[in-house]
Amino acid sequence: MNTFSRILLFVFLPLLLAAAAAFGAAYYWAHRPLALPTEKVDILVPPGATPASISKLLNQAGISVNTQGFVAMARLGELDKTLKAGGYQVRRGDSAWLVLKRMAQGDMTQRQLTIVEGWNLRQIRAALSQHPDVRQTLSGVSDADLIQRLGEPAIDILGEQPATSVRYVEGLLFPDTYIFPIGTTDLEILQRAVHAQQGVLARAWESRQPDLPLKTPYEALILASIIEKETGKSTDRNRIAGVFINRLRLNMPLQTDPTVIYGMGEVYAGKIRKQDLQTDTPWNTYTRLGLPPSPIASVGRAALNAALQPEKHSYLYFVSRGDGSSAFSTTLPEHNKNVSTYILGRKP
Repeated sequence: MNTFSRILLFVFLPLLLAAAAAFGAAYYWAHRPLALPTEKVDILVPPGATPASISKLLNQAGISVNTQGFVAMARLGELDKTLKAGGYQVRRGDSAWLVLKRMAQGDMTQRQLTIVEGWNLRQIRAALSQHPDVRQTLSGVSDADLIQRLGEPAIDILGEQPATSVRYVEGLLFPDTYIFPIGTTDLEILQRAVHAQQGVLARAWESRQPDLPLKTPYEALILASIIEKETGKSTDRNRIAGVFINRLRLNMPLQTDPTVIYGMGEVYAGKIRKQDLQTDTPWNTYTRLGLPPSPIASVGRAALNAALQPEKHSYLYFVSRGDGSSAFSTTLPEHNKNVSTYILGRKP
């Protein structure tokens, strides 16, 4: 080895060894398991987040991460420009590199929220507002504004109505379990629910029985919501639907308690009094003929199909037996007898 080669080796070998050591240390730091305060930690990455701001979020969540190292790792790995907003979960055993890669790939944590059949809009909005992983954007937003934000699917369900008529969100949201990443907005979930309802309603309307006294899909939705609230036993659903269809055909009042309760709003305290049945509201089907102006609850497929495929019979009355099932009758005297037996507890 000549003198020049020795000089190069003497000068550059330490640099190469130092670079190798630095690379090894950086690799070890990037791939070693992070220290977590708990088994799992959820991180919400906002739109426009940078590697530096994400490092700050991790540290605030109790996950110690060197910001300069995290930023350098993102830039060297060319992941700094592909980070995606959303909810992520850091799990025990994860490395800084794995967390960064997960955020660049959009591998978000999934959460779920269930809209229950028969829930009203107030209950749905409460469930959304109380969900810790839903980003709140609708606080203080009125129903009228919400309809506009829900967009074309909501307008399609409502159909053509007089310009002066009030439009209601009630019933437009399909009851189902919705899976979503952490940080999804309440509006995004409602938009999915109304889009689902639009499709379910359209398909059910297409297969409806002929000559039903229902002029529009929205009227079918209104009737289905009443059936949803009146059904205690699923096997009675289509028969109950047939009772309401028969009454609509005869122009008889529907006289269904759930609509009265809905019209009472928060005044309802768990029991209907005689004066409540006599107090007129747009939803009081004892004081007004025909369907109420809007659905009274969220509507599932079964109730909607029952409204559009009702059982054909001559029954005009039904009363709960107290076990979830209903007793049906054709005449008022028969109905009164059933009321005496099942409601008043008198022996036949």
